[in-house]
Amino acid sequence: MNQHYLDKCLLLFHLSLQLVWGSDVMFLNPPAEPVPGYSLKVLYSCSKPAVVLVECLVSYDTGVSSTVFQRHWSCEPGPDRIRTLLLSLPDWLVYQPDWVVPDSQWVLSGMLRASVSEGGSEDSYRSGQATAVVSLQPTSPLSRPMKQHQLCPGWATQMLWLSRRTTTSQCPVEQETVHLLSSMYASTGENFGITKTLNAYSNEVQEYLRLQDISFPWCAFSIWVFLTQSCQENLCSVFHHIDYQNNYATPNLFLKRSGQLHVQMHGETGRSSAFLCPFQVPLAQWCHINVELRGRMVDVTMVCIDGQQRLVHTAKHMFRDPIHLDDTEGYFVVSGGQYMRGIKGYYGPLVYYRNRIPEVRPSEVIVPDPIRILNLTGWLQSCQEFQLELHVKLTGYLLRAREKQESENCMDAYHEWTLKCRLAVTPHCEPWEAPNAPQRRYAIHLAKILATKHGGRKVDLASVGRALYSLSLRKLRQESTGSTGVVNKIMALLLQAGCLGNNRALHLSSVLYSSGVGVERQPNKAWLLSLLSAQKDWRLALLRLGHLHQLGEHGIPPDSDLAYAYYSNIAKQTSSDHHNPSPQQMFVESIYLNNEEVLRFQTNENHDIFHWLKLQARNGAADAEQAVARMLFWGQQGVSPDIQTAVRHYERGAVRLGDPVSMYDYAIVLMQGQGVKKDIPRAVTFLKKAVEQGFTPAINALGWYYEQFEKDYQRAVQLWEQADKQGSSDAAMNLGVMYSQGLYPGKAADKFMAYTYYLKSAQRGNIDGSIHLADVWTTGIPGRVKRRPADAVLWVKWAAEHNGHLGMVLRKALDYYFKGDSLMALLYYMMAAESGFAAAQFNVAYLCEQNPGGFLDPTFAVQCMRRHYNLTSHAQDPDPYALIRMGDLLYEGHERSPRDVAAAAEMYKQAALRSDPQGWYSLGVLVQEEQGLPLSVLSELGLTQHYMADNTELATTLYRRCRDSNSTAESYLPCSLALFHAYLQSFQKDYSATIKVSGTVVMAVAVPPILFIILRVLRGRGIMSYH
Repeated sequence: MNQHYLDKCLLLFHLSLQLVWGSDVMFLNPPAEPVPGYSLKVLYSCSKPAVVLVECLVSYDTGVSSTVFQRHWSCEPGPDRIRTLLLSLPDWLVYQPDWVVPDSQWVLSGMLRASVSEGGSEDSYRSGQATAVVSLQPTSPLSRPMKQHQLCPGWATQMLWLSRRTTTSQCPVEQETVHLLSSMYASTGENFGITKTLNAYSNEVQEYLRLQDISFPWCAFSIWVFLTQSCQENLCSVFHHIDYQNNYATPNLFLKRSGQLHVQMHGETGRSSAFLCPFQVPLAQWCHINVELRGRMVDVTMVCIDGQQRLVHTAKHMFRDPIHLDDTEGYFVVSGGQYMRGIKGYYGPLVYYRNRIPEVRPSEVIVPDPIRILNLTGWLQSCQEFQLELHVKLTGYLLRAREKQESENCMDAYHEWTLKCRLAVTPHCEPWEAPNAPQRRYAIHLAKILATKHGGRKVDLASVGRALYSLSLRKLRQESTGSTGVVNKIMALLLQAGCLGNNRALHLSSVLYSSGVGVERQPNKAWLLSLLSAQKDWRLALLRLGHLHQLGEHGIPPDSDLAYAYYSNIAKQTSSDHHNPSPQQMFVESIYLNNEEVLRFQTNENHDIFHWLKLQARNGAADAEQAVARMLFWGQQGVSPDIQTAVRHYERGAVRLGDPVSMYDYAIVLMQGQGVKKDIPRAVTFLKKAVEQGFTPAINALGWYYEQFEKDYQRAVQLWEQADKQGSSDAAMNLGVMYSQGLYPGKAADKFMAYTYYLKSAQRGNIDGSIHLADVWTTGIPGRVKRRPADAVLWVKWAAEHNGHLGMVLRKALDYYFKGDSLMALLYYMMAAESGFAAAQFNVAYLCEQNPGGFLDPTFAVQCMRRHYNLTSHAQDPDPYALIRMGDLLYEGHERSPRDVAAAAEMYKQAALRSDPQGWYSLGVLVQEEQGLPLSVLSELGLTQHYMADNTELATTLYRRCRDSNSTAESYLPCSLALFHAYLQSFQKDYSATIKVSGTVVMAVAVPPILFIILRVLRGRGIMSYH
């Protein structure tokens, strides 16, 4: 039975059913998917003259539809008929793309449709007498067959197509699931947080759907929080969204004083609405808060983990107005921001599902890896148990000491007789005097000593923590005996001190666990201890976490926005600390231990250099007066801070010498009341005298006086403009603030003009200017300044590294180095090195390399040296010595890392570009050892023409530059000798036969140049001279 016979029977069947001719249309054999050259059969009839229209339509991922096939013909009334059509679809729909067939847009769906109508127009399907439609399921482009072309491509075309064919087609990754925070964040409850922005989808369909859903969001926010303290403000930010107009957008999650969650959304009408969750967020528990937006409905689910129990709370709210959520507008803030303080506690991972709501039951909530690995709750529980035990014992000791004190002060005959009777009774222990755990005996003993010392007066646990930390340092100094073994013994003391609230102990413990000095390396524990001290706003811990997240060490992913949250905190504290100097602060100095010249100029109050400066100051030398005052005020060059004495030197230079610098400095301390009673009129008098002498900082300070005290903005701006033209960084920063706040006379607020002044101020080295510049770069200015989070981090890092508390750590490290205590010097330098300070990283590597007295294990010393020279080499302005040593280590290789000549050459190249002759010399040695230099290295050195040249020629060029790059004899002699050796090798290569005949000739040729070099060096040193 053939197909023709079946079609005939089907036609007769339809004829037998029709008593009156009607209109009908049907696809008899529609294809399931688009195929090439398909014979399509269409059954049709009409009751009156009409037109039959057959079309194939496809829709793309962009939301656009198009017609790819169309045929029509006339229909006369009569019985059903069958027409066979050749379904000629375009090649890009049915074949794989190749050198002829073009790439197509992604086809989502297709359909065949037919209609019988009078007009036969494109709208006939809607008004047709009869219609039919079948769907086509398109195949992906790479699943389609290849077209067999009847012509041959050119060679170039074929090669181009084959090269493209080898590449794998892949859709770009879209930000559908956004990890706004993938690790942990310690929130101090201030105006510091993590700022994040989102981009539009690159895929047109997804972007189209996102825009459609702005007024009907369907998304979810997953937040992990751990509160350590209740909100002390009316509202504290958990998470919020700021739009381009600096208004709260959608969503906003705030915490109230009551502990309830305030959930706020911005409506399509322009108004914001909110509701209050009936439950409270508990303290000291990890809670997973899930906020789901389903159109106008908002669901909030909170699952809190209390040991093995899970407490579930829910809240629902239907908003009256449609919710407006454009997640590409403005920026999101985790914790505190410019307009609201954050919560006090910790954040775990925070995930935003942009276009879906994952179905997760409360019982299925999984604790994220960072929370589980760090085990914050475990530390806090054990710490709480220790605090409770110590509190009980301390209370008992205080009570006993108080009773003893009272009995000694007031003792009549009766009480004396009673006391004697008590002593006759067999003594017994109180319950709180039960035996202590061995590792806690020092803490208990110190608590007893402090209680007795203070005569029963109140002694808190923090005092015991400070005593434990002091005891730890004393043991480190006294029991080191030239090794690191003592470190392991005092770790328990440090951890107990940290548990009792001593942030210095927490930071030192973190550094030890991170570096592995004397203890086993435990990066996760080090991270936890840093989080604990950073949450308490400890400066060095904030600096360390900022560095940790900027680089992404220890398996932690780099996150510029998270690093900025930490750096911006300490940067603001640095600005405040500079305006409030104290004996706990020292000026931050980048002193490298290999720089003997700088080390010679380090002094102290009893050093000859300092006494000589004081003598010169008394004799009327203004420069000496400035230097002494500066050393004493800021604690520079090893001199301890003494603000009162520094002020006397400022006054003597201002009054007696009339020095404009001293007049300015003295006016500032008078205006601030630092080390002297505040006296504004006298301060202004000295400022005006300094201005008359044209001293630029005084011009700026006088402008600040008019702005702060006289409120004369016009005069202030005039002075600042004058100082700005003379290069004042403070004046540029002040003008930026005036533009930002709209206080510039006659001009409206202008964020972009403020930004230009902040940039100018930062580039001139102003700390406040760099902080303001970073604030702009972390959010951007819509339409004017793009967001630059990585650059923002660099500026706040630079500002943060000027903190005086960091300077104190560096000064202690250098003092211990001068005293010959290598272990203590190493530990203090490590405290600064773990915070990312480049000079400290270099000094740690240098101490590990020198290893005086063998106080470090050789294996550890090598690892320490490699790690810290590597960190130094990646600093913004690396020391050339570190580059050279890192290059040597890369060339030598290690048991865990093989020799890497290319990386070594890169290090030497960087040193050479910094005019270090050792860099040129090391490159020359590589060439002479038959190690080829990468073309990129030669290109940056301007030696591309030598890439294919002989090794001897290249080595000669490198040694010549080594000789000419530095005029010092220390480099001139070895570079010249190396150059001579290269010439000699060339000579030997070219005239080897002659050299074999007579070695005497070689000596005759070699000796004069060597003598000439040596004589020149000696003359340069002044040892020999001509008369």
